[in-house]
Amino acid sequence: MKTVLIVEDEKMIRQGIKTMVQRSGVPVEIIMECNNGETALEILKEQKIDVMFTDIRMPKMDGIQLVQRMQELEHKPLTVAISGYDDFSYAVEMMRQGVREYILKPVERTKITEILKKLDKEIAESRKQNSTSRRIGRQQLKYIVLNEQVTAEEVALLEEQYGEMFFEGSYYVCCKNTEEMEAEREEYIFLHGVEESDVFIVREESLPMLLKNELLHEYVGVSGIHSGISALPEAYQEALKSRKQAFCTNREVVYDGAEEKRIPEVVLEEARKLIEEETHLQRVQLLGTDKTEDVVHAWNAFFYAVRAGRIRSDDFEKSMKRFFEDVSKTYRNMMEPEQEKTDQLEVIFQYPCIDDFEEDFMDWLLAFHEKINTRVDTNRNKQKIQQAVDYIKQNYNKNLNMAVVSNEISMNYSLFSYSFKQYTGSNFVNYLKNLRVEEAKRLLAGTDMRVIEISQEVGYDNEKHFMKIFKSTCGVSPSEYRKNMQLK
Repeated sequence: MKTVLIVEDEKMIRQGIKTMVQRSGVPVEIIMECNNGETALEILKEQKIDVMFTDIRMPKMDGIQLVQRMQELEHKPLTVAISGYDDFSYAVEMMRQGVREYILKPVERTKITEILKKLDKEIAESRKQNSTSRRIGRQQLKYIVLNEQVTAEEVALLEEQYGEMFFEGSYYVCCKNTEEMEAEREEYIFLHGVEESDVFIVREESLPMLLKNELLHEYVGVSGIHSGISALPEAYQEALKSRKQAFCTNREVVYDGAEEKRIPEVVLEEARKLIEEETHLQRVQLLGTDKTEDVVHAWNAFFYAVRAGRIRSDDFEKSMKRFFEDVSKTYRNMMEPEQEKTDQLEVIFQYPCIDDFEEDFMDWLLAFHEKINTRVDTNRNKQKIQQAVDYIKQNYNKNLNMAVVSNEISMNYSLFSYSFKQYTGSNFVNYLKNLRVEEAKRLLAGTDMRVIEISQEVGYDNEKHFMKIFKSTCGVSPSEYRKNMQLK
């Protein structure tokens, strides 16, 4: 049981009930109190309450009025009425409004314990049923999302069976790459693993909050505004197209119908050459030669054109898949040990953005190229990477990225990425993140600096982004980590 609300105008009785709840043996996360029905109703509007104990006779709004008014709310608590009057008419009226139990003052501890155990069991069973229903409902919504030819009968059946879990009014669909996340909120429906995407169906008014919280820095595609389950396939396709644009151009949010920047035709013509047959074959045939710099240059030009919006996301996807197919045919014997990694790389949009994909791809490409024709000057690269590590340790709290560091040591960006991972055992982003988190842990444990000050001290301007990274790395929030360290 998560939340209990006690509504009673007499302070001593209210605190006595709270103590009985605490000693009942039923685990309750939050116990709230108030002294009249008006305040209770405001609490019920703002927060989901599992169980409410309410007196009947109170100032401003009595218990009967309270349970009548709360029938208008989306979430109604399991309610226990408490009265000092053994009046059957009160009991009848309260039960008519859905009150589960009616007890008389003075309240007995054994009665509170008995009722709480009963209601806790009911809540647990209800949540189990709701969880099963939501899981089945989400599977049905996935089916609708992925089938543009879904029949009106199928939509009607889904609305009849699972309409309560969907939204009335307008909504957006958002797409991002797939990853594990915490439980969803009521403002949106979360569909995990729809093709290569995670899908969020969010109420119109809740979109800004979703983008500022769960989808902050997540490279998201957002559909146009829609309503009704039948519009889901169209909304999903809009969101998916926008998501691919966000991925390819490294934009954190792309909305359906967003105006694309105008690119001169002569520039587009040059970019089109990068996906033509001749250039494609050149990228394949460069592998296994002694022209490592040419390999890097060819792919840098290709990825740059994609990021700049000169190559469409669909053409980018086709070019990458064709490259893997042709490399597999050309180097069939050598590719067998690489299959697991190339299978992963072929699921392109599982990556958050093109920068992350390019880094992983180029690491694999250069390793495979080296496997075919080893020519990397190992000692020279080690010295340069050690210089890079020293530079990062001295400047981790500044606005660092891989381009800045590779320029600092005068090494090609992609070659630096590959060599850095070979030397440190970690990619650049994770290495820098772990360095910053370790310093943050030291400051949390050894100073009284505020979290926002520590965030800035270790190189994060956005406190929410820092807290999200810290929790994903350490399993607890910065405040929880500090508290745990103080207990040692």
